[in-house]
Formats: sequence, C-alpha cells, structure tokens
Amino acid sequence: MAGIKIKMTDSCDAVERELDKVLQKFGCVSEHFNRTIDKQIEFIKALKQQFEEVSDEYELTPNQASILCDAVSQVRETVSRAATDHRDLHSSVSKVGKAIDRNFNPDFGAITRDGLFSGERAKILTQVVCQHLYRQGMLDIGDGLCKEAGLELDGTYKEPFVELHRILEALKQQDLTPALDWSADNRDALIAQGSSLEFKLHRLAFLNLVKKGRWYQSAAITYARQNFSQFVKRHEREVQTLMGCLLYVPAGMEGSPYAHLFDNGLWDDIQDTFTRDACARLGLSVDSPLAVCFSAGCTALPALLNICQVMQARQVSSIWNGKDELPIEIDLGKEFHYHSVFACPILRQQASESNPPMRLMCGHVISRDALHKLASGNKLKCPYCPGEQNPNEARLITF
Repeated sequence: MAGIKIKMTDSCDAVERELDKVLQKFGCVSEHFNRTIDKQIEFIKALKQQFEEVSDEYELTPNQASILCDAVSQVRETVSRAATDHRDLHSSVSKVGKAIDRNFNPDFGAITRDGLFSGERAKILTQVVCQHLYRQGMLDIGDGLCKEAGLELDGTYKEPFVELHRILEALKQQDLTPALDWSADNRDALIAQGSSLEFKLHRLAFLNLVKKGRWYQSAAITYARQNFSQFVKRHEREVQTLMGCLLYVPAGMEGSPYAHLFDNGLWDDIQDTFTRDACARLGLSVDSPLAVCFSAGCTALPALLNICQVMQARQVSSIWNGKDELPIEIDLGKEFHYHSVFACPILRQQASESNPPMRLMCGHVISRDALHKLASGNKLKCPYCPGEQNPNEARLITF
C-alpha cells in the first residue's frame, strides 16, 4: 500500500505542476491584457477630448489623421493579440487534461460486475432513483422515469415528498404558514420524537414581528401570549430571552444584546430542522440514499482502483472472487457510519452472513467460525469465563 500511496502522490504532483503552469500563464496574460487595455482607453479618451474642443467644421491636418489611423491600428493589434493569447490558453488548459489522462488511467470495468443490476435489482434501483428525484422536487422527471421503466408505484408513494418539497419551498421564500400548519397537524408525533420544530417556527414568526419595529410590538406580544405558553415547560429559558428582547423594540434591535436573534442563518437552520424532523416523522432518512451511496462510492473508488492495479500486476486477480465483499477494508470516515459492526474477538474478523455473531449462554459473543474452532464435541468452554455449554445452545444474534 505504501507503493500505491507513492504512485498516487507522484501522479498528483505531475498534474499539479501542469496546473501551476496554466495558472501562471493566466496571471501573465491577464496582467498584460489589463495594462494594454488601460493604455488604449487613456489614449482614446485623450483623442476624444481633443475632438470635443474643436468645432464641427474643423478639418484634420495630415499629421492628426496619421495619429488617428495609428490609434485605430493599435486597437486592432491589441484585439488581435488578445485573441491569440486566448487561443494559447486553450492549448495550455488541454495539457492539464492530458496530464490527468496520462497519470490517472482508471479501469472502472475491473471493479464492476456484469449483470449486477438486472432482474429484480434493476426494479429496486429504478425505485431508488425515482425516490431521489421526488426528494429533490423533480416530480415530473420522477413520473417520467417510472413510466418509461414500467415501474408502478403506489399512488401515495410520492405524496410525502410533494408535501415536503412544497413546505421547503415556502420556507425558502420565508413563508412559515405551511410549516406551522404541518407541525400543528403532527404535534403529538413531533413531541414523541423530542422535536423542537414547532417552537422554532413560532419563535421565527415572533421575531419577524419584532423586527418590523415599534408599530408591531403589540402584535408580537399578542402572538407570544397565544403561542408560547405551550412551550414554557420545555423551552423556558428561550421564551424568557424572547420576552426580554421586547424591551429594546422602541430603540431598535441593532445595538441591543438580542441582535444575534435576528441572524439570517435562522432561516437555514429552520429548513434543516424541518427536513430532519419531517423525514423522521415519515420514516425517511435525512439524506437521499442514492446520494449517500454515490458519495461513498466516490470516496472508495480510488482505493479500489489501486488494489485492482496491484492485483493485476501481481497476477492475483482471483482474490477478488466477485462476491458481495471487498478485498480490502476501506474506511469511509465517520460520516458514513450508520450501524454497528461486530468483529469477532477471537478470530479478529468482521462478521458476515456466512459467519454471523453467536451469543453463548454466558452472554459473551463470538463468531460462528470461532464457535466451531473452540468446540470439542458436545462441549464448548467460553474463552472469557469458566462457563461451559453445548455448542448447539449458542444463538444467532442480529445487530
């Protein structure tokens, strides 16, 4: 793996050198072009001023006509030079692309399997793509894909996405009404999942009234009395802060200790909060499954391409036997950790469908392969405690 890292570093350095050349050339061309254009503009302005100082019946002398012709020639020459420099830049940029192709030559076919998305899997993939389109608000495109793929979805399948997109679009326009109506209709479920969405929506509506100035102070107080009483138990400190800001309404909120409450970032925060809580209410993941898989694939792709090149060079390609497993372990980072992974404490191997975790009678857990290796006839001694049992008494567990 050290050799792979060195090769990747060398390839990146080679491309970076070409990129530096292009950036340097861009800088030189830009500087020369701006300097030349500024000179031409100053020269033409001076000529224009001279023409404005004489009468319309004034005839140019041969010397003045020659100066004017020279000015026109200089402008044409400047434009021609700029066009030539621009063409040269295209050539330099293309060299960067060639350097990338020369230093990175991935064979994506080596890490794919023919027929992976065929049959029932093709239907599932199409459904995932449609769900992604619906989540992004591209409803017509999703419907078109379903029609062309012959995928028949339940009529209620896309309704949650339609409503979700409608409310998000309203929040982007700083319209809180649809979100407030939705949160009121789903109040019990939101409270059960510990959501503070409804309070944040009412807080933002209250701050919008306060922001309008002293003429809306009474309206803000009335709104607070009507809506904040139900949140005092869970958000007492926040409600007290909101009430305190009313004292500064007549003098203006800009220089008050509560100016931070009117940060424009609150609108972005309410969109994120609504998306997260609404998805939890509907049983959906916050992020699109397709987008997550795509990002994870892009992160893992370089490592997979490198190991393929190593296996081909050493003629051990058969190690990757095409099953649903990877020849190496790839750490995608904490952002892609969604569930627990069990590793056998005896064999130091990650559990799989063929080698699942097994719970012993004493409560300790080992893998099935370790269970078979430790068993001696009808007896099995736990490797962590004095307990003994029959191997058949071990139970399969699922995380």
